[in-house]
Amino acid sequence: MKVYLGLRCRVGTPRRVLKELLDLRIPGGDIFLLFGPLDILIEFERVKSLEDYLQTWLQPITMVGADEGLITETLSLIVGQESPPISEVPYAVIFVKTKPPKLEDVRRSVLAIPEVLSADFVFGPYDIICPVRATNLVDLERVLLAVQTSSPGIEQTMTCIVKEVY
Repeated sequence: MKVYLGLRCRVGTPRRVLKELLDLRIPGGDIFLLFGPLDILIEFERVKSLEDYLQTWLQPITMVGADEGLITETLSLIVGQESPPISEVPYAVIFVKTKPPKLEDVRRSVLAIPEVLSADFVFGPYDIICPVRATNLVDLERVLLAVQTSSPGIEQTMTCIVKEVY
């Protein structure tokens, strides 16, 4: 089972939260520090069950800086259908909302874009998470436009640029 956890942090605190997350021994390369509506995205690839995720990861993470209110919002996205694991560090992560009957059509069309590294179908406020490669912001704009126009079933996207990976 695979789960993504997005975190919004109090202004000025993402690096403090990141330091405490690293102390929880989250597997290396699974924490993405972002620029965008989310500050941190964590990918948990080998979760045994939803109960395991809640006890092993979500509960301890929500306690990070709880007395100071460092984490202001969490967003758990449970993967329903996985793409192959990504083999390179993404430049950005695009979150896609789709029209319900068009989910698989959108997923296939997005995966056909060469810069899309994977497209996991998730349960939550978004339907698909797409890590993408780009060489710079102009290239990212081109990739984002390709994703947004790849299928008429796409309703909305949210993009976060990957700042660093831990």
